[in-house]
Amino acid sequence: MQRGRRMAFDFGDVRIGVAISDLDAILASPLTTLSTSDKQIADKILRLISEYEPIIIYVGKPLNMDSSHGAGAAKAQAFCSLLESLSDIPVAMIDERLSSVTAARNMRESGVRAKQGKDRIDQAAAVAILEFALEIESNRK
Repeated sequence: MQRGRRMAFDFGDVRIGVAISDLDAILASPLTTLSTSDKQIADKILRLISEYEPIIIYVGKPLNMDSSHGAGAAKAQAFCSLLESLSDIPVAMIDERLSSVTAARNMRESGVRAKQGKDRIDQAAAVAILEFALEIESNRK
């Protein structure tokens, strides 16, 4: 597996969770949550990319349980297009089924209430997307 950081985004209508891996692509960690209504969102994403220098960017692809495209698939694809326009770093979509549900359940189990943890849930969902992407990469060896 190529050495370098990977970055993942969990795109939502209101918030975008962001996660980053270590240089050896072993550990995925929550990074931040962005607001989709922020007028400076492209600049903030560019700063994250410049600071962490990922070699690939993953975006959650909202699929239904039957593998058909979910309601947010077109929005997530438009977000991918934005990312592709910001840099030359490859962007790939990753199945995100249940990532937000799993993240919310894990937060509840750790004692974080939903209202307190919305930003953290989005970050945790991005971590789940990144962990799945890292697993796929490691299985390609």
